[in-house]
This record gives sequence, structure tokens and C-alpha cells, in this order.
Amino acid sequence: MKTFRLSDLDPAALGPLVERGGVSDRTSVDAVRGIVADVRERGDAAIRELTLRFDGADLAGIRVAPEAFADARAAASPELADAIRTAAANIRAFHSAQLAVEPAVETMPGVLCWRERRAIESVGLYVPAGSAPLPSTVLMLGIPAILAGCSRIVLCSPPRRDGTVDPAVLVAAGTLGIDEVYAVGGAQAVAAMAYGTESVPKVEKIFGPGNRYVAAAKELVSADPRGAAIDLLAGPSELLVLADASADAALVAADLLSQAEHDPDAHVVLVTDSPELAAATLRELDAQLGTLSRRAIVSQALEGSYAIVADSMSEAVRFSNMYGPEHLIVNVREPEPILRAITSAGSVFVGPWAPVTAGDYASGTNHTLPTSGAARWESGLSVESFQKSISFQRITASGLEALAPTLTALAGAEGLDAHARAVTRRIDRLREGGLS
Repeated sequence: MKTFRLSDLDPAALGPLVERGGVSDRTSVDAVRGIVADVRERGDAAIRELTLRFDGADLAGIRVAPEAFADARAAASPELADAIRTAAANIRAFHSAQLAVEPAVETMPGVLCWRERRAIESVGLYVPAGSAPLPSTVLMLGIPAILAGCSRIVLCSPPRRDGTVDPAVLVAAGTLGIDEVYAVGGAQAVAAMAYGTESVPKVEKIFGPGNRYVAAAKELVSADPRGAAIDLLAGPSELLVLADASADAALVAADLLSQAEHDPDAHVVLVTDSPELAAATLRELDAQLGTLSRRAIVSQALEGSYAIVADSMSEAVRFSNMYGPEHLIVNVREPEPILRAITSAGSVFVGPWAPVTAGDYASGTNHTLPTSGAARWESGLSVESFQKSISFQRITASGLEALAPTLTALAGAEGLDAHARAVTRRIDRLREGGLS
């Protein structure tokens, strides 16, 4: 990791440090365009051929059989089963609080307005299983979908070479009661859920992370009126650590490494007002790196990552808001002023005892978060992501009578006679006694 002093960076030098590559790129989009079209046109036949080509699996069936869930439960260790149950309980507790009903508002006498949420009826969950299975993603996507009231939840995850879905993914799905699971991954899974095949049903919105090809497929299907909506285009994992001299360099380094091990394109940043902490953290990174099983991946991620020394923590926070990190750790002696100043972050971890690992798995918050600076305008996944809000209004006769001058004046200003007449005809009927 390189180290920069913030005060030495002019806007031209600062830009490349804040900017990240796009979630998907034109090369990836071009690469998956044919895959998406093939699945849309040939359905299951395309899925089988593509799965054999990319995953090396000759599928006997695309949908996971009911007995596979029982086999996965039987094979799971008690420790894993307990961990999934605990994580699920915490995630459910946090997301359940998002179900609060919005109050109705009487904007003026006789005019009552309110919003009600309705579930998206059918949703697709994509759970990667490339270098490692992700049962935590099943929980992070499945629990808010269930709480939102989605009537059909479809889950796709890449098969292993024997054609089976990873047992940990099935245990997590079974724990939630999700039994519609399909052994299909990559861009072909996204296309299958977006357009439907003989086996995989079409859904209205697709959720979940994935590699650049999955992201490119999501981009394509979301731009097609025949396709499906998507949650967000999530790129490689990101972490920014705000730390002052009170922070333990060994813990700061451990936090940076925990996110760097996700992907060679992962981006980790330390921003501090302490040159001594920055130097100590870099030494700790070198010392801890050699003990990691994924050190080759981590090394590549660290090559594109950096530390920044600011003149003050106020400057450090301003840089963080400009960067808009997916994950933000605030490891400082007095965090409250820092927290009040944060305007852009996907998920914030406060204090020395809050590693990102907690949010990745089981603290309760959702780990599907905006990346590539999108935290400046976008939120992470929530129950609302699986719903849409419908506005209502109930207007009494006296309410319309009071509102009518405003309505007709605005309709007249816009030259929309029929708009005005829809109001005046009612007022006429009211005065004639024809409406009650």
C-alpha cells in the first residue's frame, strides 16, 4: 500500500484516489450479451449447455430436489447450523423494525393522504459460490424478502461439478423455508430469472452480488423492458478505516486484510491524522499477510489500495464522504463528532470492537451495499427494497371544494382544460346537490 499526505494532493491527484472502476465494463457486457440472448431464446437447453461449459456440471435437473435439503441438513456440522440460526435471528430482528406503518397526513381539512407498502410478488435471489459458498448471502437476501411479503422467492446458485448446490447454501435456504432453489450460476442465472425458462420462473426483480459478468448481465436485463428490475450493481468489496492515534495498528491491519481477501479488485483505504499509526499499520499488514490462506488475492488487492495521512480528523471525514465507502470503520477515541459528520457510507462500524466481519455475517445489518462511490446517493438493501410504495388520497366534498381554486389555477397555467374540468364538474354537481 502506498501512503499519501492529503494536504499534498491537488484535485487532479485526488480524483484517481477517489474514483473506482465501474461495476461492469463494456468488455464484460459484450461477453455476456450472447449468453443472455441464448437463455432468453432457448431456455433450459441453453442453461444446460452453459453450465457444462462454465461450471463443468452436467445437470440432471435444474431445480434442486427436496431431498437435497434434508441431506444438506444432515451433513452440516452443529456449529454451522447454530451459526446460521443465530445470524438469521439477528438479521430478522434488525429488519423487522423496518416494517413500521407510515402515518396518514391530512394536508388540509378534508384531504387525507397516505402511503402503503406492497410486496414485489416474485423476486430472484442470486447467491454466488465461486471461490467459496456464501450462506450469509442467502440470509441477507432471503430474510427481508420474506418479511416484505414476497409471495414467490426464487434462488439461483452455481452448481459444483457434480451438479449439486453447496450444502451450506441449502442449509441456509432451508432454515428460512426457501425451497425453490436452482442449480444455475453466472450470467445465465440472471437471464433465466429475468426472462424465465421451462424450469426457472420469471421474476420481477433480481437481487444479489456476483462477479463482473453477473453485474453485466444484471445491467443488460434491467435495461430491457422484457427483463427484470435489479437491486443495485455491486462491485468489488470496499473498506475505509477512519482511525486516530488511539487505534491499535494490529486491529486496523486485520480489518483492512479482512476485506482485501474478498477479491483481487477489492479496495481498502486507511485515513488517519497520525503518521505513526499509518506506518505501524503498514508494518502490521506485512507481518499478517504471510499467515493468510488467500494471501495471493490479498496482495493483489493491496497493490491498488492506500493510506492517507490528513492534518486533522475533520479533513479525514471530508475525504471519506467524498470517497463514499461501502464499509466504513470509525476507530477513534471520540467517535460521536465523526459520526455526526458522516454523509456517505453503506454501513458504518463504530469503535474498536466492531469489525466489518460482524456486518458481513451476523450483527443484523444487511451486507448488500452500494460500492464504487454509489453510497453518495444510494442505500444498502432493506425490506423496502423488496416492496414498492403506493400513495393514496381520500378527499371529501368539502375538501375538494377548498382545494378546487388551487387545482384549477394550476391546470389553467399548464393549459390542461380537461384537468380543470374534472374538478369543476364535481363542484357543479356538489352545488346542484347531485353528489354527497
